[in-house]
Order: sequence, then structure tokens, then C-alpha cells
Amino acid sequence: MTRPQATAPVVIVGAGPVGLLLACELGSAEVPVVIVERLAEPMTESRASQLTTLTAELLHKRGFGELLDAAAHEPRAHFGGMGFDLSGLDSPFAGNWKVPQYKTEAVLAARAEQLGVILLRSHELTEIAEHDDYVVCGIRTPAGELRIQAQYVVGCDGANSTVRRLCRFPVSAKTATKELLRADVAGIQIRDRRFERLEAGFAVASTRDGVTRVMVHAAGQGVTERTGPPDFEEVVRLWRKVTGEDISGGTAIWLDAFDNALGQADSYRRGRVLLAGDAAHWHMPIGGQALNVGLHDAVNLGWKLAETVHGRAAPGLLDSYHGERHTVAKRVLDHVAAQELVLIGGPEFEPLRTVLGELTGLDQVRAHFAGVASNLNEQYGTADAPSPRFTRR
Repeated sequence: MTRPQATAPVVIVGAGPVGLLLACELGSAEVPVVIVERLAEPMTESRASQLTTLTAELLHKRGFGELLDAAAHEPRAHFGGMGFDLSGLDSPFAGNWKVPQYKTEAVLAARAEQLGVILLRSHELTEIAEHDDYVVCGIRTPAGELRIQAQYVVGCDGANSTVRRLCRFPVSAKTATKELLRADVAGIQIRDRRFERLEAGFAVASTRDGVTRVMVHAAGQGVTERTGPPDFEEVVRLWRKVTGEDISGGTAIWLDAFDNALGQADSYRRGRVLLAGDAAHWHMPIGGQALNVGLHDAVNLGWKLAETVHGRAAPGLLDSYHGERHTVAKRVLDHVAAQELVLIGGPEFEPLRTVLGELTGLDQVRAHFAGVASNLNEQYGTADAPSPRFTRR
């Protein structure tokens, strides 16, 4: 790789919510940041729209109350489709907060700009050269090739992370075996369905502000090779097959296919390159955990990386990011895998559903799952020597 044309203390790859919040954390600590983003324009889809209690606390503390003020509040959550109340949690933000992802990104991007963060759109990472004291990023731009030298690079570029691939991070992963389709559809009137298991499959429907989000899985359906999202006709056909309802008269605003692939990088740090969010851990989007756990990664990493760049970090501080966050995400992956079996597993899991239904009738079990769904029970350290929860430090 030839000589760098620009320098920055930190380069973040990916301008999704995780990358943007990390940039805000670093910018607030007076660390100059460059974000490299492949897409030319911000996304306009709702995608992940649920912010948990812990995330609401984090955002409010950082002055993002406008997101919560405009959010729809949902006082309940679920585990494997079995609902429970969150209103008794010890937090002024008890519950889930519904904010379309594009709004979250827009607010975070505006703050990042105020903090002097440089966001380079239509810039695609193609190469990383690692050295003892710095990293050089090769980037494809509309004007040609660009090279940026950074002290640290953080991959926040999603489940198919280019950073993770280029730097050959080892992973532990499970390949996909099942696929679900989802869509935001305007102009239809169907009843809400909350995690309904039907003879032909599984269906969810929820309407807000005239737009209905549908999600559907046909029993026995494998994974389709795709180069893009499904077309609306495919969603219509599958929804009719599973529910018997016709949604063909609606207008699709957003279409998506996702599967049950699940995995995690074995280490979140390799030298001067780190991973956060879906780049570090990926799973089915159940309960909004992917977005929220990724945002918590950003908060945990942000101050540690800032201290390191400023030369004030205690020995091992930056390494503690992996030690703390890998454990949290592994637990989330286990919970998501269990919920997948309950939600879209076959009839052989019916005894498990029965027992889980009995357990969730107990106050202590409901309280435990409320802590899981809200992320308030995240704790670092060991049972013998717990660390204070990072979010209330």
C-alpha cells in the first residue's frame, strides 16, 4: 500500500447507529474521528425500531431526549413470544421505546457533525494494512483511491463486516437454516398478531401510524439465495399461505429477508483493529437486542478508546472492552437461540413451550426476563467479584 494521504486518530467503518454513537462518544472526548460509509445516502427504512430501557437511559444521559420524547412507549416485552410487563423496573425509562432506525441515525449523525466528526459517504473500505504503531486503510471513493492512516480502526459495518473479513478475525458461528420475510406495508387493514404459531408457520403483524409491519416464516422453509430484498409478491404469497389473509392491496414501503445465522468474533480486538455491534456478534433480530447491545458496545468502547488515544489509559483498559462485552453478547446469543426454537421450531419443541409457559407464570421468572429484555441486568466481572454496571458509572 502506498503512502497515506490523510491521517486520523480513529477511523470508524460504518455509519449505522453503532458507528455514529461511537463517533459521538469519541468526539465528546475530543478525539478526532473519520467515519467511512459505503452508502451514498442515509437509510430511510425503519429497520430496528426498539430501544430498551437501558438504551433509553444511555441516550437520555447523553442529551438525546428528543428521540425518546417522540417515541411510542411499549410497557411490555417478550421472551419467545411469551409476554411480561416492564413497568415495575427500577428506571424512569421502564419499557421499550419505538423509534425508527432512520430517526436514530439522523439524530446521532447531527450530533456527530456538531462534534466535528468527518463522515465520508460513498467511501468503501477495500484494504487494511496493520502495523505496530498505526493502521492504514485503503478506501475506494468516487474520485479514486484514498489512504488514511489511523491509530485505531473500529469495524461497525454489520454482520457481513469487511473489517472482520480483511483482518481475519476468527469467529464461532452457525450457518443459517431458516428464513423469515418482513415488510412495512401501507394501506392494509389486518388484525395485529403477536407471535402467532400457526399450522403453516409463524406470523407477526403490528400497525402504527397507518403502516403495518408483517413478519412471516413458512414451516419447513429453508434459506433462499438472494442478491437483494424479496419482492412484495413473495411476501404476499407467503403471508397468504401462513395466515390466509390477502395483503396484496397494500403498498410496500420496506422489504427485507433475514435468517437464523448466528455468530460472534472470538476476540473483539486484534492489535489496533476492533469490532463493535453486528460486526462483532450477529443473530436473528429478536426483541431488538442486536441494535441495543451494539449501542452498549459503543458506550463501553468509546471512553476506553478515548483514554487510550489521549495516553491516559491504565494497562489493560482497552483489552477490557472484549472481556466485558464478549460475555454480554454471548449470553444474548444463547437467549436468541433459545427463543428461535420456541418461536419457529417444530412440534418437537412443544414440551419446551409448555414448561416455559408455566415458568413465566412465576413472579421471580418474569422479573428475571424483564431484566434480560431491558438489558438492565448486564453486569461485568464474576459472581465473586462483580464490576459496577458500566451504564450507571
